[in-house]
Amino acid sequence: MAERIRVLIVDDEPALLRALRINLNARGFDVAVAATGAQALTLAARHRPDVVVLDLGLPDMDGRTVLDGLRGWTNVPVIVLSARTDAMDKVDALDAGADDYVTKPFGMEEFLARLRAAVRRGAVGTRADKPVVTTATFTVDLGAKRVTREGRDVHLTPTEWGILELLANNVGQLVTQAELLNSVWGPAYAGQNHYLRVYLAGLRRKLEADPAHPRHLITEQGMGYRLVE
Repeated sequence: MAERIRVLIVDDEPALLRALRINLNARGFDVAVAATGAQALTLAARHRPDVVVLDLGLPDMDGRTVLDGLRGWTNVPVIVLSARTDAMDKVDALDAGADDYVTKPFGMEEFLARLRAAVRRGAVGTRADKPVVTTATFTVDLGAKRVTREGRDVHLTPTEWGILELLANNVGQLVTQAELLNSVWGPAYAGQNHYLRVYLAGLRRKLEADPAHPRHLITEQGMGYRLVE
């Protein structure tokens, strides 16, 4: 029997926790729940979930603090679940390391599709025969799923890695916006080009010597992106 996917849901709304637990259990997920940020960080360290669903409005600390705590030691995919609809809240959460942002209220089928996509991104296997791509600023080891800059490891989220991996597998070639969205997020994200802008900006800050004038992670306006060695 295949091991069940472990999901940690962090939210202080009992009705929502109950609904998500029932729906996810019915679909074969192993669900743990937390109502506070402190409890979430403890459960994440103890149970090592495959994906975290995180509300931003927690009673003891802001969800961003929980996200920062998780990103200090794990690449687990994180889906932010929030009633905050302002575009900057979404950008800030994605920029801080979240892999997706779902606004309350939401449809259960769409949420489940996003959850499955996040799990797929976090579970991509490694292959020892994949090449190493070296630029003047950073190195991408596709087999080891490792990125270094100036000899030091660079921490990437699963979504950031998914984008960089696709670009590195097609080094020098144009990868269209549609190809990136479909490969990294799935068909449900067609046309969500703002996701790419946010994540490429984050990758440039981590990898480029001058993020405002990138030499390696290049935007082809209106078409897509390419990685140039």
